[in-house]
Amino acid sequence: MTPLETTTLTKLDYWSLITVTGPDATDFLQNQLTNSVQSITATPTGSIAQVNQQHRFAGYCSAKGRLQASFWVSRIDIRSETGEIIPEYRLLVSKDLASFITKRLSMFVLRSKVKITDKSAAIKLYGLTHTGDKEVLRDISALENIQVLELPAVKANQAFFHRHIIYALGAAPENLEKHLPNQVITASSEIWDWLEVISGIPRVTEGTLEKFVPQMINMESLNGIDFKKGCYPGQEVVARSQYRGTIKRRLQIASIEHVDAPTTGSDIFHSEDIEQPCGMVVLSAKDPINPQIIHLQVECKLEALLQGQIHLGSPQGPILTFDQLPYALIEI
Repeated sequence: MTPLETTTLTKLDYWSLITVTGPDATDFLQNQLTNSVQSITATPTGSIAQVNQQHRFAGYCSAKGRLQASFWVSRIDIRSETGEIIPEYRLLVSKDLASFITKRLSMFVLRSKVKITDKSAAIKLYGLTHTGDKEVLRDISALENIQVLELPAVKANQAFFHRHIIYALGAAPENLEKHLPNQVITASSEIWDWLEVISGIPRVTEGTLEKFVPQMINMESLNGIDFKKGCYPGQEVVARSQYRGTIKRRLQIASIEHVDAPTTGSDIFHSEDIEQPCGMVVLSAKDPINPQIIHLQVECKLEALLQGQIHLGSPQGPILTFDQLPYALIEI
């Protein structure tokens, strides 16, 4: 059995979680994020949060419409100190941005009955990958104080890989691995990172902070923007980009051989325009079977893809090979 055929559990040390809790949490986030939270249903205890129903993809923008973070957002209902049932939204975010985003969101609380907390120091996050082992998920979701969220499956190597994020808050098991069925293998992050990259779903990091309007990394094609929900920071810029067709850059999937994995934000260059970059690296990961291959998410000018070659790092750098996105792009 190859590593890709096993059920693997990976510590996600580079992910974190922000909670937004209180009677006004729904209205507050509705006015802050690119996607609607009003129709997110609370995840019952012991069940798995289903993508686009009990959690969804969203972004947070500056006033200029530039992404400061991307999230997976879910909801649970909790009992307050006064006995009232109130919503708590949980925002899964790149860990290097958690403190910054917590402070940014807190600036807009004003009189709203909302508490925003960076849970980086209190949470343990894991990624589970499998090719259809539903019994494992049933066992894990039944553990006390454990939350399980489904992410979109990824097709690769002629198989569908299912992905779930698992996290423990509060009085959770000290070591989640000890509570898992025997068929689950704890592993390094290579398989998880590879699947994240080839999924084409971007994760904004410190290296790409405020580099993109959401459509530049395909968020409208990933159901990460609700154009009917009303105002939020940067909403006018995002709407104008959509309806006036001003987006000339998109996220693409690429690969490269015999190089070290580049850092996020690394420039890429077109062979016929050596004066300025034509895009940048969003995420990268080694191939779990052939470590000589690096898979990349890159944001790139569309015209640069029509002819010539695209190089990593400099106009003379290694040449990128582009692959097909796993989803259709909405025309802008």
